[in-house]
Amino acid sequence: MYLDYAGLRVTNLPRALKFLRTGLDLRELRRGDVHGAGTWVLLEDPVSRQRIELNWYPPRSAFATPFVPGEGLDHLGVRVHSMAAAGRRLRRAGARRTGAVRERGKAVVEFWEGPDGIVVELILEPAV
Repeated sequence: MYLDYAGLRVTNLPRALKFLRTGLDLRELRRGDVHGAGTWVLLEDPVSRQRIELNWYPPRSAFATPFVPGEGLDHLGVRVHSMAAAGRRLRRAGARRTGAVRERGKAVVEFWEGPDGIVVELILEPAV
């Protein structure tokens, strides 16, 4: 058994897709509809092969419940080689930095908040 993907409910599918494609370089694998009650889009990281499914439901859908930003999702952890480059990329995608963990004055972890309260934790890869 293995985890295939994590599903995230979003309020604005185009905005969420732009954020995850631009900010995290995720690639769309496929999409479909939920029997006329919504849309799903499966994204994949080209390096790790980790997957996220975005789920959007219109107000009339049986699956539409009141939306609470970030509900049920704590954060997405992403390893990076350059904190500065990854931060610039997320900022361009519409995220804002909300915190950092520093070691010896250098940020080794940063938290960025994107659309719908999706929090991305950037984790600096140690130099080899």
